[in-house]
Amino acid sequence: MDILFGLILGGLITMAVVTYLKIQAQKKRVNSQSVILLDKIKKVYKFITVEGDFAEIYHYEDVKERFLKLISSTKKALVVVNAKAHVGFDFSKVLLEADTKTKTIIIHRFPQPEVLTIETNLNYYDKKDGVFNKFAASDLTELHNDAKKHILDKIPESGLFNAAQQEALEAISLIENIVQTIGWRLDYDALKIEQPVKAKALE
Repeated sequence: MDILFGLILGGLITMAVVTYLKIQAQKKRVNSQSVILLDKIKKVYKFITVEGDFAEIYHYEDVKERFLKLISSTKKALVVVNAKAHVGFDFSKVLLEADTKTKTIIIHRFPQPEVLTIETNLNYYDKKDGVFNKFAASDLTELHNDAKKHILDKIPESGLFNAAQQEALEAISLIENIVQTIGWRLDYDALKIEQPVKAKALE
C-alpha cells in the first residue's frame, strides 16, 4: 500500500514539475518573441511614403571689398536646382509596448512625417568670377549646401507633409504585417498621430 501511495505521489510530483517547466518555457518563448518583434520593427527604421520633385532657380552673389571699400569685386552664379525630396517616417521614434499575455504590440506614439533624404542636381548658368573674387572648390560646396537648404525651406509649403500624413496608416500597416508574421496582434486604437511641423535640417 505504501509502495502504491509512493508511486502515485511520485507521479503527481513529476507531472507538476513537467507542467511548471512547460509554462516557464512558454513564457520564455513569448518574451523572446516580443523582443524579436520590437527589434525587427526598429530595423525597418525609415519608411518613405511620398516624394516630391522640385525645380528652383537660385541666385548666388558674393561681394568682396578692397582698399578701404573703394573697390569691390563680385562673383555670381545663376543655379538651376533640380531636387527630389523623400518624406516619410522614422520607425526608431515609434513608442511600442509588448503585452506578452495577449501577444499584442501596442503603439503609444507614432512620429510625425519628416524629410528623410534630398537628392539634388545643380546646373550652373551665368557663372562669373570677380577680378579678385574667384570661385573656389569650397564656394561650390557651400553653394550646394545653400541650394539644398533652399529646397528644404520650400518643402513645408509644398504639401508633402500633409500627403505623408495621409499615408500614415500605410506605415502602420507595414508594422502590422511584421507583427502578424509570428502570430501577434497590433493595437493602435488609442493612437493619435502628431501634426507635421516645419522641416528640419538633414543630419
